[in-house]
Amino acid sequence: MRESGILMPVSSLPGPYGIGCFGKEAFKFVDFLADAGQKIWQLLPLSPTGYGDSPYQSCSAFAGNPYFIDLDALKEEGLLTAAQLKAEPWGDDPKQVDYGTLYTSRYKVLRTAYAAWRKACKGLHGCSDYFPDDYYAFTLSNEAWLEDYALYMALKVANGMKNWVEWERPYRLRDKAALAAFAAENEEEIGFWKFVQYKFSTQWQAVKQYANDKGVQILGDIPIYVSADSVDAWVGGKLFELDAEGRFARVAGCPPDYFSADGQLWGNPLYNWTYHKQTGYAWWVQRVRHALGIYDLLRIDHFRGFDTYWAIPADSATAKTGKWENGPGMELFDALEQALGQLPIIAEDLGELFPSVRKLLADSTFPGMKVLQFAFSGGDNEYLPHNHVKNGVVYPGTHDNTTITAWWESAATPKEKATAAAYLHLTGAHPTAKEVAAVKTADARTALLRAALGSVADRAIIPMYDWLGLGEEAHLNTPGKLGGNWAWRAAAGFESKTLAKTIADECSVYCRV
Repeated sequence: MRESGILMPVSSLPGPYGIGCFGKEAFKFVDFLADAGQKIWQLLPLSPTGYGDSPYQSCSAFAGNPYFIDLDALKEEGLLTAAQLKAEPWGDDPKQVDYGTLYTSRYKVLRTAYAAWRKACKGLHGCSDYFPDDYYAFTLSNEAWLEDYALYMALKVANGMKNWVEWERPYRLRDKAALAAFAAENEEEIGFWKFVQYKFSTQWQAVKQYANDKGVQILGDIPIYVSADSVDAWVGGKLFELDAEGRFARVAGCPPDYFSADGQLWGNPLYNWTYHKQTGYAWWVQRVRHALGIYDLLRIDHFRGFDTYWAIPADSATAKTGKWENGPGMELFDALEQALGQLPIIAEDLGELFPSVRKLLADSTFPGMKVLQFAFSGGDNEYLPHNHVKNGVVYPGTHDNTTITAWWESAATPKEKATAAAYLHLTGAHPTAKEVAAVKTADARTALLRAALGSVADRAIIPMYDWLGLGEEAHLNTPGKLGGNWAWRAAAGFESKTLAKTIADECSVYCRV
């Protein structure tokens, strides 16, 4: 069955409070997807953003981003007032997320809502501390990660948001008595962090159910690694590679590649795969089970790291000093499948691919990714549409690529443009530089979109900004660049009926509707 979908981060939805959220614009977007004949809404990770405002450097592999909570819904519940929301700054540009402003304003109003909620709860059934049944259900079903998360965030606040490795030794090393004493003295702060996760979950499940009822599946994104400054790293211990002092011995990244001559030094702790194997990969089972409660389909970022991964000494200044190590391979996926059944996973199989990585992808039977912006560098490139396979997902570009418009206008090399122009029949077979320059950007964009939709791959995912024809202003993330990423937001009214019909018509030509 051929399908198509749209990549659209929740953060990129329009709305009045500085960032997209689970409010009316999310439901409108689902309606737009259904009108456009789309079966998939692909997201970036819904986890809290971390270093560099990245959703791939989160403080938790399990928690949701408090920024996505719909404040208007809290207002309708009587937990916030219009005046309280109007009093806060939300950024000067409605088409860009101002994370610095959000950090101050969003948590301020969420704490106000929590105080109102606690006050309302005190009157329930005449009890001083009684919470709604669905709150109890949420905390109990998520106890395995929620207790540690809430305690960790309370400790972060108490320590001026410093990395946990800078905390006092008893907290850093998780001394039971010290943590128990802190928890007893900070019940309200811990309660706040549970509250925001409860509201996140409740609101997101409503959006997801609405999408599923409309025939739209949610494709979520699981980063392979956790952040060094995260509750997962704080509580993980033997799950990660540690030195004699209990610090991270080596960290993650990737070698020099298309995006960076120095490689990418991500800094994430590396897994102690020997220990994971001894536990039957229990932590991974827990993580994927949790993700399947949030998403319908899962894209695992940096899939190649399960075969071989780039291990960099923790004190290195660049990723060049790393070396390849062996990952768990099919053992991990066999354990996951045994525990959870058939896995609806899409493998992000980009980067330098050894034969062993290709074998792992084949053995797993997971669909891999084909990216058109990588297709035109020369030769019989595997990303050219005639080399695609049915069990795959094709993209014009990923969140790390720029938009099609910007690619054609500035990012693509002259050789790539000439190859693409000939391949897409925008010119003759051997175009001159003048002939390539004469190709209109809009025509190149349309041809690339149609090449993706016409691919033999079962699924085609088009970023929303490519359907809108936007340029570099919509580039979500430039790897290796700190700051200014993950900020693009769509203009209000972008999801027009006219555009939905255009998308449906284009997709129907290639039997994807």
